[in-house]
Amino acid sequence: MDLQILRHSTAHIMAQAVCALYPGTKLGIGPAIEEGFYYDFDLPSPISPEDLPEIEAKMEEIIHADLPFEKQVMAKDEARKFFQERNEIYKVELLDEIEDETVTLYQQGEFIDLCRGPHVENTGVIKTFKLISIAGAYWRGNKKNPMLTRIYGTCFETKQELDNYLFRLEEAKRRDHRKIGKELKLFDIYEEVGPGLIYYHPKGAIIREEICTFLRKEHTKRDYFEVITPHIARIDLWQTSGHCDYYKDNMYFMEVDENPYVLKPMNCPGHILIYKSQTRSYKELPLRYFELGTVYRYERSGVLHGLLRVRGFTQDDAHIFCRPDQLKDEICKVIEFASSMLTTFGFKEYDIYLSTRPEKYVGTEDIWNEATLALATALENKGLKYTIDEGEGVFYGPKIDIKLKDALGRAWQGPTIQVDFNLPQRFNVTYVGADGNECQPVMIHRVVLGSLERFLGALLEHYAGAFPVWLCPIQVMIMTIADRHIPYARQIEEQLLEKGVRVKLDSRNEKVGFKIREAETLHKVPYMLIIGDKEVEAEKVSVRKRGNRDSGQLSLKEVTDNLIKEIKEKIC
Repeated sequence: MDLQILRHSTAHIMAQAVCALYPGTKLGIGPAIEEGFYYDFDLPSPISPEDLPEIEAKMEEIIHADLPFEKQVMAKDEARKFFQERNEIYKVELLDEIEDETVTLYQQGEFIDLCRGPHVENTGVIKTFKLISIAGAYWRGNKKNPMLTRIYGTCFETKQELDNYLFRLEEAKRRDHRKIGKELKLFDIYEEVGPGLIYYHPKGAIIREEICTFLRKEHTKRDYFEVITPHIARIDLWQTSGHCDYYKDNMYFMEVDENPYVLKPMNCPGHILIYKSQTRSYKELPLRYFELGTVYRYERSGVLHGLLRVRGFTQDDAHIFCRPDQLKDEICKVIEFASSMLTTFGFKEYDIYLSTRPEKYVGTEDIWNEATLALATALENKGLKYTIDEGEGVFYGPKIDIKLKDALGRAWQGPTIQVDFNLPQRFNVTYVGADGNECQPVMIHRVVLGSLERFLGALLEHYAGAFPVWLCPIQVMIMTIADRHIPYARQIEEQLLEKGVRVKLDSRNEKVGFKIREAETLHKVPYMLIIGDKEVEAEKVSVRKRGNRDSGQLSLKEVTDNLIKEIKEKIC
């Protein structure tokens, strides 16, 4: 059975139940979505999540009544009159936008709705469903319109499928990076500063810096040159790049000395200026510039979401200037680079999308076709499966989007690779060819992790805060059983610090069981070293790993060697 049809039919059943329970309700829309369905209502009085069981019970009655879904074809004018009489103002608005002379309505029992369909044969086909949550939603997504009540739900063909989904939903709540970030004291967003702007606390800064250090090392290995560019630039730069024409709704404008400036939304124009600072020869190419560049983009407050959707973020951004004959190899190298990075961080699966020309774009169709073909050819040469994402390219070029999958199988935006023939043309970027003539290079825009904020959010939810040792803010917690064990514990602490291990000593007068539970739950510490009389006498430590795994007594050298190996090899 088609799951979309099943879910859309369940949305109609929910709407029938709501209308029966809350007379005077006006109907919005109720589509099937990726993981279920929703319906928007203009209710006569507010409802809360505590009201969902009552709606579910009413839905069960409708399902047990086995009501047929009956299709009716009606003239648009007649349908308009029909819904006007019922004061269904939102349906009338939808009808006014339909160009066809006739429309379809679907009826089950006394409930009738404007709908293209199709639906299941009758309400009794629905076997298992669940209402999930309530949210506010502006009609048609426009904040100038009334705020409606949106009820989300889901349904599946079997109870087992529903139970599995509900388990994943609860697990996702447990892994919410905003909740974990607060518990681990990693980052914060302050109301007095403004939404979408991240403040990293000491532990969060450690994780972020570990990622940045690793990124720098990996880029250096692959012949990238790190650059740094300012956060603001004159508006002229963004007019030349095309951002003012195609991206202005996402940009912040300001005035400096009575001149218009822009808070940079992208790093690429700055890298172009560095490239153009001197004459380039074909022998220098490919030239790869890398920057951990912080950019600022306007996002509506309603879509901001912890680390995942912010207004200020840092990208592992790079731009490759290459000859046309080098393009395919460079794309392949970036794909390999991105794949190795995701694997290192513990992401084993991902989906690949090839995003094509959008409605608003710069350049010619021929240039876009050439760039798109280069990306597709590279993917095919690497033997990678991909899906065409029609019209989702950026305004200056097509792109490859790699969406990594976490421990729950959820997709997260990660690496992107964009081929750009347009900015080199707009900025008159050239190199001297083998024949002495000026030639135009191709530009590749790419990130191998993406936004550091979004990537850290994905990492938090993937590992539920229990990071691999190399990323943990506290890698080892030393715990003493009594005060007499503190001097020996301090010796161990000093030796581990000398080896570069992030270690903390817990010498509080608390039971060791309490200390272990706190280290595991509050700090997610991967290694705990417990010191009592036996350990001091044997000059060893008792080792406990995160997850109730006791490793017995070991010498400090054994512990250190294991730790250093795990950190160096970035074992996940």
